[in-house]
Amino acid sequence: MTDASFHFQTLMPDLILDAIESVGLRIDSGLTELNSYENRVYQFLDEDRQRWVVKFYRPERWSRAQILEEHEFSFELTALEIPVVAPSLFNGGSLHSYQNFMFAIFPSMGGRQYEMDNEEQLEWVGRFLGRIHQVGLQRPFVKRPTMGLNEYLYEPREILLQTELLPSSLRASFALALDSLIKTTQEYWRDDWLTCRLHGDCHPGNILWRDGPMFVDLDDARMGPAVQDMWMLLHGSRRDQSVQLDILLDAYSEFSDFNAQELSLIEPLRSMRMVYYLAWVVRRWQDSAFPKSFPWMLETSFWEQQISVFTEQVKLLRAPPLQLTPMY
Repeated sequence: MTDASFHFQTLMPDLILDAIESVGLRIDSGLTELNSYENRVYQFLDEDRQRWVVKFYRPERWSRAQILEEHEFSFELTALEIPVVAPSLFNGGSLHSYQNFMFAIFPSMGGRQYEMDNEEQLEWVGRFLGRIHQVGLQRPFVKRPTMGLNEYLYEPREILLQTELLPSSLRASFALALDSLIKTTQEYWRDDWLTCRLHGDCHPGNILWRDGPMFVDLDDARMGPAVQDMWMLLHGSRRDQSVQLDILLDAYSEFSDFNAQELSLIEPLRSMRMVYYLAWVVRRWQDSAFPKSFPWMLETSFWEQQISVFTEQVKLLRAPPLQLTPMY
């Protein structure tokens, strides 16, 4: 695979159209690019005026077997009427290849934005997460990874300390803050939890509202603790988060058991996401979409802020973990 294809430089409109037509669809309208950094995603109408979304996977990120595991998980969920967006089948398959690009085609699903402060919507999400995890516990992913410190901290550390985006004047202080965060996260992380197949990136932007929640984008699906699919839905003050957690877990527990001790993983998981996300942007910097979307990465003030964020996160790791609201 060439560097050009890794960074989507060869994914031109004619190639996209030819790829779509290779599965038997004929495009009636032009392509509309949708917001996606990791992959390339386009919406279009076919000749029958049906709306579709085509997703081109970033080469060399997932193997074919790993992508198919994601698809199989989504098919298991939709078969049980759990609202996730699964790829459509063409020519008997869900994953297709064209000129070294793997792609899938999904039905286009409109919907409203999930309302973070809507307790009723949070309750709905909790119920369906319980059902998703109930299915996720039935068997493990074989090809996809399990969340751990190597992928989320150790490998990103090497990338961050080598990047030329980090100002030389801040390298020592940044490394010190990063290593302190990693060391503290190690102290509070455990990997002896019951793991299941997860959505993996269950933040509010990956939930649409269509008379109920619709979960989209299982691209980060992997094995991990159940709380990974919950903590990004919490926001506000510590008390606010405790109330939200009560609502979420009360609904979740209708379908799946939850080990309350997993709450101690919330801040370690937050730390891991911080470091992993920052390194992810650095990894993709040669993709022209990233400098355009993250211009602040070129500013010294951004890296100074990251040092402060890492330092503050160490304090949160050492604080007592979030707890459910006591019942009286």
